[in-house]
Amino acid sequence: MSLLGRGKSHCTVVPPHWAFVGADCYGCAGMGGKPAKPSPSVTAQRALLPIILLALAACATPGGPGAPEQDKPLSPGPQSNAASLSEVIAAHPDDPQAYNMRGSVYGESGRPEQALADFNKAISLDPNYAQAYANRALVYRRINKLDQALADENKALALDPSYVAAYIGRGIVYREQGRNNQALEDFNKAIGLQPENPEAYYNRGLLYQSQRQHALAIDDFSAALGVANKKIEPYVARALSYLALRDTKSAASDLDEAVQMDPVNLRAWTSRGLAYERLGQKDKAAGSYAKALNINDKYQPAKEGFARVGGKVGQTYPTF
Repeated sequence: MSLLGRGKSHCTVVPPHWAFVGADCYGCAGMGGKPAKPSPSVTAQRALLPIILLALAACATPGGPGAPEQDKPLSPGPQSNAASLSEVIAAHPDDPQAYNMRGSVYGESGRPEQALADFNKAISLDPNYAQAYANRALVYRRINKLDQALADENKALALDPSYVAAYIGRGIVYREQGRNNQALEDFNKAIGLQPENPEAYYNRGLLYQSQRQHALAIDDFSAALGVANKKIEPYVARALSYLALRDTKSAASDLDEAVQMDPVNLRAWTSRGLAYERLGQKDKAAGSYAKALNINDKYQPAKEGFARVGGKVGQTYPTF
């Protein structure tokens, strides 16, 4: 079953059974664009929405099977990249950029301790290496060491006051600490320095969304899409704000785009189910919830939605 086109497709519920991006860009792949420096990942941010949307807004990691074998990338994976960079480091043990690059690979492949060791080494070799501080801050943020992350973002900005990615990273830390005014200042600063940066608009949109300022959030998600329209995150986030404002048709349209861009996105399918449920299209809602359950059959919002629209295990439902 292909979900890449807009033709008729169906889904049946079956019974239960940030890639290497280089030294300058650890974490920048999340929203695209061409930042010259590390831009923190945004796929792990949370937005506080009204209670009916709260479970959908939280970022969840699918527990079901991953992409089909034929969908796996043909390029070398993180392990191969790390091995190649280890050879570079062996030949040039005093090169801070090599450690920074390998730390980026370790960070993106979920190996924070090794990533931190490499960023520490890069900084010891070059104490003025702003990118290494920002990269280390991203690892600290991912492991919920926000004070250390904030200190590193501050250091990066002290070394380079025009460092857009560090303003975004620090803004995210501030947002996670509940320091919303300071977060807003940093996102505004990033946008002022680099008006075409989609990460800045996206993260400011998440801040507005967490404050239930959905009209402002929609404007920022739209701005992010204007400069990075091939990314799924702003579509899903904008759809959640549309749902909060009861603009259900616009939400459904965004989620149609999202699930075609990423057919195994659990949150997009579940949110789409809610949109079509509200539109009264129960079969299409059931199909969306069914698709989510085939990705992760334990995801409670999808299970509850599927039950609300009368879904039955083993039955086929339309998705488009």
